[in-house]
Amino acid sequence: MTGSGRQRISWAVVVALVTGTIAFGWPLVLRPESGMRPEQAPIVFALVLPLVLAVMLSEVVDGRMDARTLAMLGVLAAVGTLLRPLSAGTAGFELVFFLMILAGRVYGAGFGLALGAITLFTSALITTGVGPWLPYQMLAAGFVGLFAGLLPPASGRAEIWLLAGYGIVSAFAYGWVMDFAFWPFGVGNDTGISFDPALGPLQNLHRFVLYNIATSMGWNLGRALTNAVLIVLVGPALLRLLRRSARPAEFTPGFEPSQQGPERTE
Repeated sequence: MTGSGRQRISWAVVVALVTGTIAFGWPLVLRPESGMRPEQAPIVFALVLPLVLAVMLSEVVDGRMDARTLAMLGVLAAVGTLLRPLSAGTAGFELVFFLMILAGRVYGAGFGLALGAITLFTSALITTGVGPWLPYQMLAAGFVGLFAGLLPPASGRAEIWLLAGYGIVSAFAYGWVMDFAFWPFGVGNDTGISFDPALGPLQNLHRFVLYNIATSMGWNLGRALTNAVLIVLVGPALLRLLRRSARPAEFTPGFEPSQQGPERTE
């Protein structure tokens, strides 16, 4: 890949991160004088995010993702698509995120980003889960895989515990950002945990924390425990399997696939 190719991919990821931050954090910046009503914000970003995702994924594919790596992306996305309806998110029980974490660890952040976004998109098609929330889910799941590829080096049991800990943190982060983008519509306008565009960011953030604890803490905890348990139980074997089939694929500087061999998970 040429240097210019690396630059394009790097900027695509940066654009996705910046756009995602704004899209999920809009309740902190929306003000009455902006002229945008709260109910309009998610719709605007739902229209913008697919364009960002399309550019981002095309840049990843245009990198040095060879046929073997691309085939593995399709296989893992298909597996995740089948796993998601089996769990259906009941009480936070989610089977799909641990796979994104392990794949992102082995194949790199760019691969994890693509896998998370594609898996949530294809699973939504078969579960009739398509709606204005889908681009947010795709981007949030993509970030789960992306940051898994950026975790520090580790081996053996230390790596499994690192990934399990990340599975817990990312489970809460996914739930928080998804709730935050749509929190203004979760309760009425006259409660102590309601969104108020006239308040400052810290005041609204305090209200959101109370709202999240009251409505979503159990779901986030269930997702976190599912990730941690699955990574501890099947992580070592699945990491060995993925690493045997992995080939180095350069997506962007600092986003390289893990070079740790299978023996490090034993």
